Amino acid sequence: MEDAAVASETSTRRPKRTRAHTKTGDDHPTKRTGTGGENQERSSDPSDQNHNQVDREGSFDDFEEVRPKSKRKNRTAEGASGDADISLIEVVKGNGKRIPHVVKVWVERYEKDPKPALVELLSMLFEACGAQYHIKGELLDETDVDDVVVALVNLARMGQVEDYQSSKKKEFQNFKDNLVSFWDYLVVECQNGPLFDQVLFDKCMDYVIALSCTPPRVYRRVASLVGLQLVTSFITVAKALAAQRETTQRQLNAEKQKRTEGPRVDSLKKRLSMTHEKITGIEEMMRKIFTGLFVHRYRDIDPNIRISCIQSLGVWITSYPSLFLQDLYLKYLGWTLNDKSAGVRKASVLALQNLYELDDNVPSLGLFTERFSKRMIDLADDVDVSVAVCAIGLVKLLLRHQLLSDDDLGPLYDLLVEDPPEIRRAIGALVYDHLIAQKHNSGQSNTKGESNDSSEVHLGRMLQILREFSTDQIISNYVIDDVWEYMKAMKDWKCIISMLLDENPLIELTDVDATNLIRLLNASVKKAVGERIVLATDNRKHYYNKAQKEILENDRRDITVAMMKNYPPLLRKFMADKAKVTLLVEIILHMKLELYSLKRQEQYFKDVVQLIKDAFFKHGEKDALRACVKAICYCCIESRGELQDFAQNKLKELADELIAKLKTAMKEVDEDEYSLLVNLKRLYELQLSIYVPIESIFQDIVTTLGSFRTANYEVVGFLLLNMYLHVAWCLQSIINSDSVSEASLSSMLSKRTTLLEQLEYFLHTPPGVQEDGNQGNQLASKVCIILAEVWFLFRKTNFSSTKLERLGYCPDMSVLQKFWELCKKQLNISDETEDEDVNREYVEETNRDAVMIAAAKLVACDAVPKEYLGAEIIACFVMHGTSVEEIVKHLIAVLRKKDYDVSSIFLESLKKAYIRHVELSNGDDESLVNKSFQECKELAARLSGIFMGAARNKHRADILKIVKNGVQYSFLDAPKQLSFLEGAVLHFAAKLPATDVIEILKDVQKRTVNVNTDEDPSGWRPYHTFVDTLSDKYAKNEGFQEEGTSVRRRGRPAKQRNNIRGKKLFDGHSSSEEEDSLSASDEDGEKQVEEDNAPLIHSLKSSKLRSFRVSRQQSEGTTNDLAASRTSGIDCILFSMHEVMCMTLYNSLINVVFGLIFSQSSTVSRV
Repeated sequence: MEDAAVASETSTRRPKRTRAHTKTGDDHPTKRTGTGGENQERSSDPSDQNHNQVDREGSFDDFEEVRPKSKRKNRTAEGASGDADISLIEVVKGNGKRIPHVVKVWVERYEKDPKPALVELLSMLFEACGAQYHIKGELLDETDVDDVVVALVNLARMGQVEDYQSSKKKEFQNFKDNLVSFWDYLVVECQNGPLFDQVLFDKCMDYVIALSCTPPRVYRRVASLVGLQLVTSFITVAKALAAQRETTQRQLNAEKQKRTEGPRVDSLKKRLSMTHEKITGIEEMMRKIFTGLFVHRYRDIDPNIRISCIQSLGVWITSYPSLFLQDLYLKYLGWTLNDKSAGVRKASVLALQNLYELDDNVPSLGLFTERFSKRMIDLADDVDVSVAVCAIGLVKLLLRHQLLSDDDLGPLYDLLVEDPPEIRRAIGALVYDHLIAQKHNSGQSNTKGESNDSSEVHLGRMLQILREFSTDQIISNYVIDDVWEYMKAMKDWKCIISMLLDENPLIELTDVDATNLIRLLNASVKKAVGERIVLATDNRKHYYNKAQKEILENDRRDITVAMMKNYPPLLRKFMADKAKVTLLVEIILHMKLELYSLKRQEQYFKDVVQLIKDAFFKHGEKDALRACVKAICYCCIESRGELQDFAQNKLKELADELIAKLKTAMKEVDEDEYSLLVNLKRLYELQLSIYVPIESIFQDIVTTLGSFRTANYEVVGFLLLNMYLHVAWCLQSIINSDSVSEASLSSMLSKRTTLLEQLEYFLHTPPGVQEDGNQGNQLASKVCIILAEVWFLFRKTNFSSTKLERLGYCPDMSVLQKFWELCKKQLNISDETEDEDVNREYVEETNRDAVMIAAAKLVACDAVPKEYLGAEIIACFVMHGTSVEEIVKHLIAVLRKKDYDVSSIFLESLKKAYIRHVELSNGDDESLVNKSFQECKELAARLSGIFMGAARNKHRADILKIVKNGVQYSFLDAPKQLSFLEGAVLHFAAKLPATDVIEILKDVQKRTVNVNTDEDPSGWRPYHTFVDTLSDKYAKNEGFQEEGTSVRRRGRPAKQRNNIRGKKLFDGHSSSEEEDSLSASDEDGEKQVEEDNAPLIHSLKSSKLRSFRVSRQQSEGTTNDLAASRTSGIDCILFSMHEVMCMTLYNSLINVVFGLIFSQSSTVSRV
């Protein structure tokens, strides 16, 4: 069964023992299997090459040619004498290259005088455990193992033990490997002598097993390491003996055919019997260590010991299946699949992978698979990613051997949209192997005579999978992303295009299949050029090396060549289908357009541009329009020469035709309202990317807007959006002009005034929120956002002290108050109402988060008085969900960085929250009153929580100012407003040191002199609560710190020892055989995450917008300095036009809001 080198019958054999190092041709020892399945490399000592050469020739596993004597005889002799003098533990601690020779010398000493050598070996074992303990040689036989172990445990209790294995010292970094190597060499060196004397290794095993069951962890670690390695080394010897037994049996059978009896037959029988007895004896030693050590330590409290046990068991079963490949041993691998430590579960899964990879093992694993297959499948969804990935690989092996049914795989397919990409990739490999390539379904016949490996077959099976997700493009993209790197057919562009164009009569695509195949083509093209098609969890930009960039460039070239002649017919065929044509148009963004000129295919390029223009006017949905605009703009930039001129002319024709259509639609608005709406959408999408000269129809838009104010809110919204975008483009033109004429300034101011008048009309006359469904809500949100954007673009700080100072604008306080009132109405819209709009176009641009971001930006950039709007926004800190909370949190961070007087803003926000509570107190709904007061207290807690740690000392004056002014406000109309003390002031007072608290208490108590508080006990209750709370804290000398913190000491701070776990020699739990369950892992600890430092995008997710619905394209470069150059001025305006109005991804919005806060106005100053 196992192959090994076997000596010939005529070889002379040494009577006692033979050196056991098998040499290779280059005179280096072979590699041996170590604990955990790792191979330990051995290097031979030079003096060992010629030592006892005659004795070594007779070994059954040793073939070494006779070499000439070394010329460096004296030096070798000196090395040998040096190794003879060195102790065994010094060799283990030091250079591992000396181990083979030292072991050889020790075995010679043992054969001459066993007891002193055995005492030396046991002393080395004790010292490896870190204890200094020696047994007298003459008392070795009378010494009881238990007495020695008790003495060693007492040494550990007294702290007289050093842990070499876990030491960080450089001299002990190879200690573990050297210790394993020593015992491996010792077993192999003794295989023809002391190994079977029933003294040496029996005594060693007794001590190893006893030490492995002691309380000190260091003893258990070393003993387990040695014991597990002994079994691994025994297996090496047993395999060699088994090979010798098979050879002897064959020789005996051959000899019996010649003669039935004789000395030759008797000699072979005797040798066969002796070899069998040795194998039986060595297997008995394996069982002894297994039952005495493994069955206890595989559930040790130390996860590292458990990992070592499971790794070793996996090696034993794989390398010596004749003994270990049975359910008696396999069950331990199954049980540890449920271990609480991820490392142990992973070790068990990897061990099982090695077993199932060998086809010969599968018949013996039937009962085990039936018992534990469900757990193996469950581990594919393990909390630890590495365990889950390994488990998925194990499931693939089970499928290869057809040990699982398709029904068992149902839960695994749900992991195709799991967050960790490693799990998705592993499941993708499983799906490809099992469902697409069908590598292990040999019984399934191929239909229509097609090859099982053909691209058509694989694509057909992939389409069958995608039919399950045909209604959700996001999930389809996840499935494509998971399988893409394994499925080469996805990059067979010609085959995909051929299937779409129905060039193969044997393949018939349904409409659903055609849509899915176009999705697959679109996603595969993006993947091929290095673009992500699913939402990334880290949002980090991926960088490619030179070779990867060349691969991506070659893929881009291949895509272009394949699409060049087939692009026009594809667009013509699917022009009428908005979903299909959108995906097809996007493909041109990933093509090398210069190849059209290089390959003389200009006509195909012109056809494509014309078809994109036709698609723009054929469809009116956002996705289709946006894709067409991006595509034709890309053609204008990336094409070359004549083709570039052609594309630019087509774009100009498109703009002119759109303006003409819009003029006609505004004239015929009473007859055809839809035509006006769809052309306004087209103009909006076009203005997001390029400047469109609509001066000729600007007044018509204003006129139409005046007549439509109370009619179609969706039309009104797009009229306002287009007016705003035109004003923004005009401002960009003025900023980037070398000279600015008075006429252009006057025209600009006139258009701005007209836009503001139209917007302010809806502030004074808000759209009905229930009219036309929820269109009134969306219009109100658009009004708020557009107003904020206009105020932001024309803020006075951007134009002060420049020639363009006339452009500076700041709204009146009355307008600002109306603006915030309308914003609050949008913030108070219920989630259910917004959920109804979740599938509508542009809904992500008009939700409450977009409104809050627009308002916060005004405060952050000083566009409006922050004392009013900043306080109003912060007062909403805890009222409208997580996303609004994160926006407010980041606004506060910006205000603090800019050294604003946040104490005044905080106090005003607390007053506003309290006033809201007082207003609700006049009503009859007690639950709303309690909720509002709780929100007030929570707001105070969150704001006071900002001043933590060292910030309390740094901002002591601010905290004191808030407390004093808050106390003054509370007593303005006592006792009516005294609840403000309990609801708001108390949280800040708790942050003050004792001296300030005493001053506050005196001030508060002074205000109640000559006041009878018993006349209105309920009214004065907050006052007493405030005084009693502060007095109790002061009396307890708690320093008015946060709840749960300890009193701060003077002098050097004490070391934090709560989460530091030192070296434990004794465990609080028993590790004996009676231990039925594992206690908590040593590595468990609490990790404190500071919420304020968490990335905003991780928590800024609206409850009404599913994460899969959010666009995955993260815009870049919008947070650059506003006026670093003239182009930066363009960026600022384009940002306002595109990023805020198109808020398709929340993180780009946050970059916009808080990245432009500190931008300067140098460009404007130069103008």
